[in-house]
Amino acid sequence: MRNFDSLYRSTVGFDRLFDMLDTSSRPDWPPYNIEKKADNDYRITMAIAGFGPGEVELSQHGPELIVSGQKAPDAEERQFLHKGLAIRNFQQAFRLADYMNVVGATLDNGMLAIDIVREVPEQMKPRRISIASPEPASLAQDRERPRKAA
Repeated sequence: MRNFDSLYRSTVGFDRLFDMLDTSSRPDWPPYNIEKKADNDYRITMAIAGFGPGEVELSQHGPELIVSGQKAPDAEERQFLHKGLAIRNFQQAFRLADYMNVVGATLDNGMLAIDIVREVPEQMKPRRISIASPEPASLAQDRERPRKAA
């Protein structure tokens, strides 16, 4: 368990984040990489040798991406002298930041690649706001006065 006492004392409203960090424990299998390909493009690559496309499921529930693999039971009885391949069912969850969307996934040579893109809505992007200044009162009064005809 991690110790966040000093952060608890100096922050307000981040208790859920610290609870999530305290309780986060990822299984060691299957191994994975998280890669940043560009400013808004990411890829998760998982080594899932022995699984076919029909045995792996991806689902996104709000900010959580869940990758699960269900291996069908072996139809034939085999006798192993050594069993070193970890071909077993798994479920791995990844917490995604705001506006992150899974745009595609491929399974090639036992490597599952999941492409994720940050798509920030236009209204949420930073924008410059112009500041107007009021006219001085003397100029406004001059405009309101009727002009004398010459």
